[in-house]
Amino acid sequence: MQLTKSMAEKMISDLGMNDMPLVEYRPGPACIAADWFPKYKELTRDFLKSLTDSIESLAFLNLSQDSFMNIITGRGLAENLSLRLRVPLTMGGQLEISNMFMCRTFPHSHNMDRFIINQSGAETIWLPDPVKKIYVPAHTANGGDGGNATEDRLTQMAAQIASDRGME
Repeated sequence: MQLTKSMAEKMISDLGMNDMPLVEYRPGPACIAADWFPKYKELTRDFLKSLTDSIESLAFLNLSQDSFMNIITGRGLAENLSLRLRVPLTMGGQLEISNMFMCRTFPHSHNMDRFIINQSGAETIWLPDPVKKIYVPAHTANGGDGGNATEDRLTQMAAQIASDRGME
């Protein structure tokens, strides 16, 4: 189904992501290399390690200390988190950190899949394109007046990791 910008914005809003920026994209033929998966796995580790600059967003995911450490050391994702390509490989996307973002698997990643699939066969499509490396909907990212002890703890841990890696 071919969507106008306003139709796409309404549809993504109806899926609970009214703050999700969209980018118009014209998919073309894509050639995916046979060795894409090992490259994707390596890129995944690099992307996760790059999240030391996204501690505030990670804090809003309410991760355990072990899950947090697994993410920023590149060991793996916590349950219910997904890595997504902004432009899928099948539509001409590249295996690059700048083409990746992380979000909750349910409901956000599932809803993004529904959103994209509903546009099948369209000449141009609208793709989710969050501003940051981690998509946290605005309605869940507002802290209260007392501060955020989890964010404070994770920020201190990230600062220590950055210091250890000489990334200050």
